[in-house]
Amino acid sequence: MNPMAVMKLRPLMEKFHENHPAIPQFMHTAASGLEVDGFIGLKVTNAAGQKIEANIKLTEEDIELFNSLRELLAEANK
Repeated sequence: MNPMAVMKLRPLMEKFHENHPAIPQFMHTAASGLEVDGFIGLKVTNAAGQKIEANIKLTEEDIELFNSLRELLAEANK
């Protein structure tokens, strides 16, 4: 992974957290409940009201990916 690309993400993430202050706590709480055979539901609604939804059944590899991302983000926030 390009370290410069990660550095560019930091101000974007900070602004996102500023604009949506409840999201970090939600993500932290939700991440603690991830387990194999659990589900993540995704739903996007555009400005016109059109919706798209998906459900993802979690595998061991998915959990490993999320744990790695969490560690990477923790390192980036130090």
